[in-house]
Amino acid sequence: MLLRCWCCFPLKTKVLLSLSLSLSPLSNNTRLFSSAASSTAAITITPSILKQCNSLTQAKVWHQQSIVQGLLHLVTDLIGAYMACNSTATAIRLLERLPPSPSSVFWWNQLIRRALHLGTPPKVFALFRRMKSLGWTPDHYSYPFLFKACPFLSLGASLHATVARSGFASNVFVCNALVSMYGKCGALSHAHHVFDDLCQWGIQDLVSWNSIVSAYMGASDAKTSLLLFRRMTRLHLMAPDVISLVNILPACASLAALLHGREVHGFVIRSGLVDDVFVGNAVVDMYAKCGEVEEANKVFQRMVFKDVVSWNAMVTGYSQAGRLEHALSLFERMREEDIELDVVTWTAVITGYAQRGQGCEALDVFRQMCSCGSRPNVVTLVSLLSACASVGALLHGKETHCYAIKSILSLDGPDPGDDDLKVINGLIDMYAKCQSTEVARKMFDSVSSKDRDVVTWTVMIGGYAQHGDANHALQLFSEMFYKYIKPNDFTLSCALVACARLAALRFGRQIHAYVLRNCCGSVVLFVENCLIDMYSKCGDVDAAQFVFDNMPHRNAVSWTSLMTGYGMHGRGEDAVQVFDEMRKVSLVPDGITFLVLLYACNHSGMVDQGTDFFNRMRKEFGVDPGPEHYACMVDLWGRAGRLGEAMKLIDEMPVEPTPVVWVALLSACRLHSNVEVGELAAKRLLELESGNDGSYTLLSNIYANASRWKDVARIRYMMKRSGIKKRPGCSWVQGRKGVATFFVGDRSHSESQQIYETLADLIHRIKAIGYVPQTSFALHDVDDEEKGDLLSEHSEKLALAYGILTLPPAAPIRITKNLRICGDCHSAITYISKIIEHEIILRDSSRFHHFRNGSCSCKGYW
Repeated sequence: MLLRCWCCFPLKTKVLLSLSLSLSPLSNNTRLFSSAASSTAAITITPSILKQCNSLTQAKVWHQQSIVQGLLHLVTDLIGAYMACNSTATAIRLLERLPPSPSSVFWWNQLIRRALHLGTPPKVFALFRRMKSLGWTPDHYSYPFLFKACPFLSLGASLHATVARSGFASNVFVCNALVSMYGKCGALSHAHHVFDDLCQWGIQDLVSWNSIVSAYMGASDAKTSLLLFRRMTRLHLMAPDVISLVNILPACASLAALLHGREVHGFVIRSGLVDDVFVGNAVVDMYAKCGEVEEANKVFQRMVFKDVVSWNAMVTGYSQAGRLEHALSLFERMREEDIELDVVTWTAVITGYAQRGQGCEALDVFRQMCSCGSRPNVVTLVSLLSACASVGALLHGKETHCYAIKSILSLDGPDPGDDDLKVINGLIDMYAKCQSTEVARKMFDSVSSKDRDVVTWTVMIGGYAQHGDANHALQLFSEMFYKYIKPNDFTLSCALVACARLAALRFGRQIHAYVLRNCCGSVVLFVENCLIDMYSKCGDVDAAQFVFDNMPHRNAVSWTSLMTGYGMHGRGEDAVQVFDEMRKVSLVPDGITFLVLLYACNHSGMVDQGTDFFNRMRKEFGVDPGPEHYACMVDLWGRAGRLGEAMKLIDEMPVEPTPVVWVALLSACRLHSNVEVGELAAKRLLELESGNDGSYTLLSNIYANASRWKDVARIRYMMKRSGIKKRPGCSWVQGRKGVATFFVGDRSHSESQQIYETLADLIHRIKAIGYVPQTSFALHDVDDEEKGDLLSEHSEKLALAYGILTLPPAAPIRITKNLRICGDCHSAITYISKIIEHEIILRDSSRFHHFRNGSCSCKGYW
């Protein structure tokens, strides 16, 4: 055999020989490799043999033999063999030594595809750059892989320009990938422009439609996705495939478009795709999210093959529909059938408990989840925080906060991501509802203004409105507008709750105007209910009736809110009329309805009607009275002086009387100066360890009214020893320059001199027409003259004087007091209403008083 000189070998042979030398095994593997080589020496290497390669060692042996046998044309098959053995580095070295050719671009595409599937986008673009640097020209299969790996819009736009220069701008495969890339990067206008070009050229296919529908679904624009799908099927007569159906069914679910969902389901059945597990899961999810859980269950039961997603869809569907028992039943079946429970399953059960306010049960499920080794995600933590908030479990909420810091939150970055913000919002809500508003505010302030979303603002405003300071809630609501953040329905509801707490009618009217301007007549039901509540608690029950009359739809809360408003204003007959109208529309009254009705009768002196409703509750409507209903009846009979009947009712209660029942009796004893029964009620309250300052104050007032000053001193000593402080009386009034707040004997206001002079003049004038100070309400052991001076400094009188000073003639004066109005103040304001043109609307802790022309709307029942 003649030896040839190295320079005589062709280029391709030199490449293979040099590569075989670089790949030759060394050290301990030499003998094994030589043995393998000798055993295959007699085999002629063919493409089919190379395709059967199953190890890197075998690939190297056959590579060597192909060189020995002079099979130079097998180089591309060798590249495939190395790739099959996961030796991409060797495959790349072989490719790098080959001259560029259109047919061999396939292997670069395979390498790029492999890197894409391994989830390494930088490797994808590194291969693409290397390919270009060696003079290879990408084809129309190369660019789709690159677009799928594209991490951000600017790079995708650059690739789009490269495609245009390369002549592939009208290639359907490339353009479909472009649509998907732009959709993934959130550039919907660019995606739609490319899609429109495809339609204009007439080369769009089913993948094109699927890509654009998926792009809009990715942007949470389900409405446009559904319109495009209908255009695809009805105008272009394209039959959807599995991907089309899996794209569009979630759109129907998010829009609650049940009719369209049924149409898609019908097509699924007719086309024979009903047995596809992905389609079946999407159909189950669609019905569940449209509120048709029974239909979802029928589809679920008929599915031939179910995976964990199928089970999760049903568990989540039952949980979201409030049918927790069914969700738990399925959950237990999954355990019995050894179906692996994933984070979605656990989260669905935790969410179900949290929505029901069963926080303790939700925490128990979370512990089971952790013990099973399942790692919670963002949704799990948000649901868990909601559960902690529902039961005031601050300690567990703090533990969840610690877990979030360790495992979820990315505190190193400058800006929080979407997941981080969801958890932070949940934490703000949890701390606020657990009455740690200071911590909630610190977390709120830790999020920069540009990163806060509407939920961040809403949970903080809601926390202040319901569990903190309503003034701060309205301040924050105003600040939100200055930041150009548009409030949602929940934000508006929280702000209305704050207005109701403060009796801030002017602010509430502004919010109502905003709702009318921006909601185009489609006001959400719970916002309208909040408007009824706000107007009622701000003293304008007629405006509440107007809102109620203009509601296109009403629920039980609407009727109950209006009844409550009439009850607060002492308009019991109107409340009863609303109840009768409620029954005419076939709404079934429940315990809350009757509580409101008894409250209205109580504050209107309708003793017989209230007694009749109480007796009919169980007999006619099947509603068992609770402690609150008994307390209402005790208060009703007590105000009417029927203390014997009230005591008999307490003795006949089927359950142990709660503190609220004894407080109602004690209040009646204060009204009728019954020391003996008052002492009994106070004793029962002490036995129940009720730390209510009002109970001690009522008993102290009873003793003071009976001039038993030693007992007054004893009660005050008990309060001091127990650390119970009497809340100071406070009144606020809306003046021309804003809201002014006054305490007893307050002289801190800049106009206090004019206020006291005006008040002194009013007292002097009403004494001339019959007003006599009721010194029994000055609960101090001093002479009557000094008691009269003390009475003139009560906060509600100061607020009234300020309102007269600052408001225009005949404008209503709206006063709010944190405690019940003093009896002497009630008498004095009744007389003052005779000599001024203003209507005086005073809201105390119990009800509204409308003073006009020397009379009060309460008619003595307050």
